[in-house]
This record gives sequence, C-alpha cells and structure tokens, in this order.
Amino acid sequence: MILDYQKFCQQHVDDALEQLLKAPSTELQRLYAAMHYSVMNGGKRVRPLLVFASCQTLGGAIQQAYGAACAVELIHAYSLVHDDLPAMDDDDIRRGQPTTHKAFDEAYAVLAGDALQSLAFYALGDEALSPISCQQRLEMLKVLSAAAGASGMVGGQAIDLSSVGQSISQTTLELMHRHKTGALIQASVRLGAIASNHATPQALDALDNYAQAIGLAFQVQDDILDVTSDTQTLGKQQGSDIEHDKPTYPALLGLKQAQDYAYELRDQAQEALASFDQRANHLRQLADYIVSRSH
Repeated sequence: MILDYQKFCQQHVDDALEQLLKAPSTELQRLYAAMHYSVMNGGKRVRPLLVFASCQTLGGAIQQAYGAACAVELIHAYSLVHDDLPAMDDDDIRRGQPTTHKAFDEAYAVLAGDALQSLAFYALGDEALSPISCQQRLEMLKVLSAAAGASGMVGGQAIDLSSVGQSISQTTLELMHRHKTGALIQASVRLGAIASNHATPQALDALDNYAQAIGLAFQVQDDILDVTSDTQTLGKQQGSDIEHDKPTYPALLGLKQAQDYAYELRDQAQEALASFDQRANHLRQLADYIVSRSH
C-alpha cells in the first residue's frame, strides 16, 4: 500500500515541479536543463510523501501542501548536487546516472544547486502552491530555512567533512545525522502539519518525535545498505562510505547492532503516532518502509 501511495505522491509533486522547472528564456535553457536533470532524474520522493502524509494525518488536503512538498524536494536535490561535487564527496553516480557535475560541468552544478535552493523558498511562499494564510507561509519559511542551513543540513555536512578519517562517538555520529539527514525529514513532517491548518502544539510534538526517529532510522538504513547492497540497486557507488573513510553505524556498532538499532528507531516512530487515528496510517507504513527498503 505504501508503494501505491508513494506513486500517488510522486505524480502530484512531479507535476508541480515540472511547472517550476520551465526555463523562462532561451538564455537560461542550459541552467534550467541542469536544474531539471538534478530534480527529475528519479528519486523516491520520501520528503514530499512525508509532507502530504503529515498534512492528511491532521485532516488537511494535499493541495494545501504542494508548496511544501516541492520545497523539500528542491532543497534535497540541491544538497545532493553540491554533496556530489569534487570539493565534497566527489561522487560520479547518483540514482544510476552521472551526477550533475559530470552530466554538465562543475560550474553549472554549483549554479543549479544555488538556483534550486532559492526556488524552494519561492515555492513555499507562493500562494498558488501554498493556499494558506500569510502567517502560516511565514512560519513554514522559518521552519525550512532553519532545517536547510547551518543549524540543520549544512551544519551536518560540515560535521561530516570534519569527521572523515576520525574516530567519533555514537553521540557525535547521531548529532551529524540529525542535522544532515534528519533536519530536512523533520521539517517535511512539520511543514505538512502546518499546511493542514489543523496543527495543535500536542500534534506537532508527537509528529516531531516521529520525525526525529525516522530521520535517524533513514540514515542508519543508508549506512547498512552501503555495506549490504550493490551499486546497481543503490543507484550510487556502493561502499563509498568505506572508500572515503567515513564514520557509519555498521562501522561503529557492527552490522547486526546497526540493523537492530534501525528497528528500534522504527518502533519509537510508531509509538509517537499512538494518539492519531487511521489517517496516520501512511506515516506508520512509511516508518516500516524506511527500515526495510533496498535502496
């Protein structure tokens, strides 16, 4: 059922993204081609799915959350483009295809990432894509900017870069991933809740707890797949974490303990949703999917 819902969400967000990624002039066609390539070259759309599912959990319609769904995917895509650059992780394959700096060049990859980041905030603030109050759109802008910047995703990447070749504790590893991966996942859930127009402080607290657990579980499972999967299945270079001497959960805890930890986090996420009715079932199913996925 979660795969059917995933396809449903993919269709909705991809249709909206296509409209945002149309070049406004011939002079900008190459830039927009690089942007389009970076966003529309596959991907599970987990973050937009979280936006829509969170919105529906609180009784909202997904049409209220198009801006948020587009925004989180654009931020995610920009981060991948920049992370893949030679100055960062120096990866050649992403989603089974050449990375943006390989398909175009490094300069256009930088520009495409920059443009996708700013386009995310445009989408979030656009009344047509976010048909809610100005106050709610402002709150969503604050949530996404915090999650995407130095206190969130960018800060996590900085910790990641400084940890290469270092021996770090599980506490530091979790701090890195709660920033690098978890912050945008948590923002996706909160943005969907705000877009629903029915977010109470109690509901937001419960959804935050859910998102913190699945955000970390997502990264633990990524680390596990880097050991157990293969390049074709992953769509990116298998074993790249080991090759780059990066700290991972299997390396720190051992593979079996890392797998157990992923399921423990999944259980924490499920417990956080205990107060919600059947409208939260997509969130529940997604928690299961995150720790059982193969790529």
